[in-house]
Amino acid sequence: QVHLVESGGGLVQPGGSLRLSCAASGFALGNYAIGWFRQAPGKEREALSCISKSGGKTYYTDPVGRRFTISRTSAKNSAYLEANNLRPEDTGVYFCTASNLCSAFARDYDFWGQGTQVTVSS
Repeated sequence: QVHLVESGGGLVQPGGSLRLSCAASGFALGNYAIGWFRQAPGKEREALSCISKSGGKTYYTDPVGRRFTISRTSAKNSAYLEANNLRPEDTGVYFCTASNLCSAFARDYDFWGQGTQVTVSS
């Protein structure tokens, strides 16, 4: 059975950092591009970042720009999102997802985790 499980969320003060993890089971994550999305209360799910199958290409959307870094490791069948200089507007549920190619559209992704809550507040 295919599963993606996110972890690493929590409560952090503005300016702080978190490292989110995405662990896959039931399939080889290395065969897929990995995306990270975020959904804030009352808002649509938005794309944050994506890393290609090989890890050679990474993409970031404007809301996170150079503050976030996506990475992956085949050895652990996992992917990560390093979130730095967090702001209150970064609050939301963070999801990892897998697809054949990177895309900014949630509908293009095949597998989703249950999400991990990130709250940025003083």
